Amino acid sequence: MTDQAVDTDGARLSHDPAEESGFLGRTRELKELRADIERAGLDTLSGRKAPRARVLLIAGRPGSGRTALAEELAAQVADAYPDGVLRARLSEPDGTRVPVERLARELLTELDRTAPPGADEDDLTEALRDALAERRALLLLDAVADAEQVDALLPDTPDCLAVAVAEGPLTGIADVRPCTLGGLDTKSAVELLSRRTGSVRITVDPRAAEQLVELCQAQPAALTLAGGWLAARPQAAVADLAKHLHAENEEGSALARVFRLVYASLPSSAARMLRLLSLAPAGLVDPHTASALAGCSVNGARGTLDDFVTLGLLRAADSPLPEYEVPGCLHAQLRHLARKHDRPAELQLARARMLERTVRLLQSCRAVTETDSPQAREKLLTTPRDLRFPHPRAAADWLRARRPALLAAARLAVADGELDTLARRLMSQLVRAMVAHFGTRAAAPDLYGIHRLVLDVAERRELPREQAAALLNLADLDARTGRTAEALVRYRAALDAGREADDPYATGRAMESVGGAHLELGDYDRAADWFGRALAQRLARDERADAARVYGRLATAHTYAGRYGEAVRAWRAAVAGYRKCEDVAAHARALSELARVQEYAGRPEESLRTCQEAVDWARRAEDDRLQAALHLRLADTLDRLGDPTAAGLQRSAAERMLREDPADACEIRSAVTED
Repeated sequence: MTDQAVDTDGARLSHDPAEESGFLGRTRELKELRADIERAGLDTLSGRKAPRARVLLIAGRPGSGRTALAEELAAQVADAYPDGVLRARLSEPDGTRVPVERLARELLTELDRTAPPGADEDDLTEALRDALAERRALLLLDAVADAEQVDALLPDTPDCLAVAVAEGPLTGIADVRPCTLGGLDTKSAVELLSRRTGSVRITVDPRAAEQLVELCQAQPAALTLAGGWLAARPQAAVADLAKHLHAENEEGSALARVFRLVYASLPSSAARMLRLLSLAPAGLVDPHTASALAGCSVNGARGTLDDFVTLGLLRAADSPLPEYEVPGCLHAQLRHLARKHDRPAELQLARARMLERTVRLLQSCRAVTETDSPQAREKLLTTPRDLRFPHPRAAADWLRARRPALLAAARLAVADGELDTLARRLMSQLVRAMVAHFGTRAAAPDLYGIHRLVLDVAERRELPREQAAALLNLADLDARTGRTAEALVRYRAALDAGREADDPYATGRAMESVGGAHLELGDYDRAADWFGRALAQRLARDERADAARVYGRLATAHTYAGRYGEAVRAWRAAVAGYRKCEDVAAHARALSELARVQEYAGRPEESLRTCQEAVDWARRAEDDRLQAALHLRLADTLDRLGDPTAAGLQRSAAERMLREDPADACEIRSAVTED
C-alpha cells in the first residue's frame, strides 16, 4: 500500500553507490589510528593501569569524510570489542549541542539497560559507566560539540575504546592524539568520481578528472556532489564541470562552490523543497515531511527526494521506511538559502504545515489501535488514505522508526519558547500514540522528556496552568516507576501551581495525588487527610463521580490504618455516589470492597449480605471476572459461618465462570486467598 502512511514491506529506496562498493582511501590514517589503539598510554608508561577508556580523535571539517573513516575503523577493529559498537551523535544537524542526559539514556537503551525516567545527568552517566564496567565495547561519538560531552560518557575501563569525531581538538581530555583529515589521495578521489559517474568519462579524460579533484580539494562530500551533477547529465564531460567550477566565484569552501552549482541546476520547485528541508526535525525527512513543507503531494515529494539522493544532496537513511538524512555538512548551506529566498512568514507556515501533518499522522497512528470504538473506526474512515495505516503493527513500526524525528519535532514545536495550540496538540498526540502502542512503562523515558519540554516552557513563560499540568504528568510517571518520594515533591509543586492559576481541576487532582503518594509510602494518616481535602473540593463543586472515587481512596487509607468503622462509612458513601451517577460497574466494585472491609471488621453476616448484593450489580455490569471473585469470597465467608454446602455451591458457580480462562481463575483464586 504505497499510498498509505507506511509500507512495512518496502526496502530502502536508494543507496549511496560508494557505500555499496566499499570504503575508499585513508590507508595512512587508518594505519595511524590502529597503531594509536595499541600505543602505550601515559599511565602505562608510568607503571599505572589506565583508569579510563582510550580516546581516539578524528578531526576534520564537515564533508571531509570523518564519520565514514570512524565507521571504517570501527568495522576493522570490531572483533577486538565483542560487546559491539555503540553510536551516538553529540550535536544536532544545525550544530545544537545534545544534552548529556539524553545521550546517556540512548546509550543505556542500546545496552538494554533501563534507568528511571526522572534520573538526572549524574545518575544516568553513572549507570552508563556501571553498564560498561565489565564490557569490551567501542563508542563511536559523532559530531562532538565539546570535550565535556565525551568526558561525561567515557567508560571507567581501559577495555573500552571511544572514537570521537569532531571539527577541532578536545582540550581537557588527557592523552588524545588527533587524526586530522585533509582531502583524499588523488587515486581514491578519482575512483569516487568514477563510481558516481561511470568509468567511461573518467577514462577518456583523466587529466580533467584530476583537475576536478583538485577543484574539489579532494573532499568526499564535494566529490559526491560533483559526481551527482555529472550523473544527472550523461552528455556532459568532466571538463565541462571543471569549467563551470572555474567560472564560480572563489568565495567559500570547495564544498560550498560545488553545492551552489548543483543547487542552481535544480528546478525552482525542487530548489524550494531542498531549502525547506533545513526545517526537518533532526535532519530526518520522509515523504510526508517533505510534502508538508513544500505543499505538494506525497508521491511527488518521494520522487523529488529520490532525485536528491541521486545528486548526493540527501542520504537514504538506514530505516525500514522511506526515510532520508540531510547531510550535516549541507545543513548550514540550506538554512542560509532558506533565510535568503523565503520570507519569515513562509518559513513559519511551512513549519506549521509540517507539524500539523505530524499531528494528523499521530492521530491516525493511535486511532488504528482503537478497533473496539465505533466512533474511532468512523473517524479513521474519514481520514485521507495517505494518512492511514493498514493495521496496528504497521502503525507501531512507523512510530518506532520515526521516534527520533518525532521527539525532535516536539522539541522544535516549543523551540521559540511558546506553547501555542499546535505545540499542545503535537505533545498530546505523541504521548497518546506512544502509550497506545508501547504502554506507559515502556514509553516512560520519552514521555518524561516530552513533559519536561512543556514544563521548561511553562516556567520560562510563567504559565502556572501549563506548569501544573506538566508537573502532574511528570509526577504520575515517577509514581508509576517506583519513584514515589520524587512524585510527592512534584505533586506538591503542582498543587502550588494549580492554586496560583486558580485551576480547580489541577488543585483537586494534585491533592488526591498527594494523598495517593502518602498512601504508597505507608503514611496512612496523611493520606486520609489529603484525600479528605480533595473530597471537600469535589463535594463543593458537586462533582459526584469524582467524589465517589475519592471516598473509595479515603476508605482504603482508613482500611490500611485499621480504622474499619471509618472505612465502612466511606465505602457506603462511595456506593451511594456511584448509584446516583448510575455507574453500574463502579457500584459493583465499591460494594465488593465494602464487603471486604466488613469481613475485616469481624462482621461476617453483614459482609455476606453486601457481597450478595455486589454479585447482583456485577451481573448487571456483565463483569464475569468480578462475579467469580465475589462467588469465591462468598464461599470463604460461608465456610467461616459454618455452611459448607452453600460454600460449595458458590465455588461451583465461580468455577463455571472461570473454566474458559484458566489464567483468570488462578489469579482470582490467589487474590481471594490473600484477602
